[in-house]
Amino acid sequence: MIKKIRLLTVTFDAEIKAYEVPAFRGAIIDKVGQQHVLFHNHLNDGFRYQYPTIQYKAIRHQPAIVCIDEGVDEIHRYFQQPDWSLWIGDRKMDMKVANLFLNQFTLQVWATTFKYAIHNWIALSQENYQKYKSIEAETDRLAMLERILTANILAFAKGVGWTVEKPIELKIISSPVTRPVPLKGQKLLAFDLQFTTNVSLPNYIGLGKSVSIGYGMIRQIKDKEN
Repeated sequence: MIKKIRLLTVTFDAEIKAYEVPAFRGAIIDKVGQQHVLFHNHLNDGFRYQYPTIQYKAIRHQPAIVCIDEGVDEIHRYFQQPDWSLWIGDRKMDMKVANLFLNQFTLQVWATTFKYAIHNWIALSQENYQKYKSIEAETDRLAMLERILTANILAFAKGVGWTVEKPIELKIISSPVTRPVPLKGQKLLAFDLQFTTNVSLPNYIGLGKSVSIGYGMIRQIKDKEN
């Protein structure tokens, strides 16, 4: 089964650091109003446990918003504001659109594979982290990460209404680079790595935890790239 989704990626003519993405998200939410749930993915009684269809990113150091399906319909609530400028801390940013790309993307399991890079992927819960650290063999650690990343792809598929009927093949093809990243007052382990899979995935969507604020962002690597 294949699934077509609408995808809108908007980048702005400004500069932002990765750690400022949560503040960028907060400024957009303040601009449009808390009543518009897709911008923050929370309900009155707590978190909305669905894949975020509006995601906030830093793409090549530029603030960006990635919208999927219903998120594409909602983003107008920001652009219909008379003033697009945002305050990020004590810095005012004039938000001029640098690039706007709207397309229909086909999600599918193929007979061939695609190569991707994933950045700041938060793969491990606290429980999984202890299990991961206890594994001595690097091949076994990679196998654990491959299982988690496959599950993250399936979670994304479920979130956008795609039923995956064929087996997903996935292999990590680079040594993971890790770093501690701040998230909700904690330091969590984030991974940068490359992988191949037989699933076609859109550029700049997030996989794993906290994808709404830029973690786990993927990008397809073309053959001509190093």
